[in-house]
Amino acid sequence: MSPEEHYQKGMEHFGEDQLELAIEELNQAVSKKPDFGDALHALTMCYYHHGKFDEALKFGRQLSALEPTNPLAYTSLSMIFHAKGLVQEAEDMGAKAKMAEQSDKTD
Repeated sequence: MSPEEHYQKGMEHFGEDQLELAIEELNQAVSKKPDFGDALHALTMCYYHHGKFDEALKFGRQLSALEPTNPLAYTSLSMIFHAKGLVQEAEDMGAKAKMAEQSDKTD
């Protein structure tokens, strides 16, 4: 299967709240295509919803490094830091999300 097909299967599983299956498929997509931003974001959110915040941070950081102007990358990181009780880090990521959003509007 192609990375895109794994991504689609992962998103179907995510929509059905089958997080373990979604994570398996999305990991396959990323292993075949490490710069697949949508799959990285989906993995971030799957791990977040699964309560595995350290894994969520790992993929969220990869996404923000890959797509430094993507506001969703920083918004996701902000949510994860907030869930971990790291308020300052959450606020910092929220600010980065706003800056990225403003940057996107001026381009």
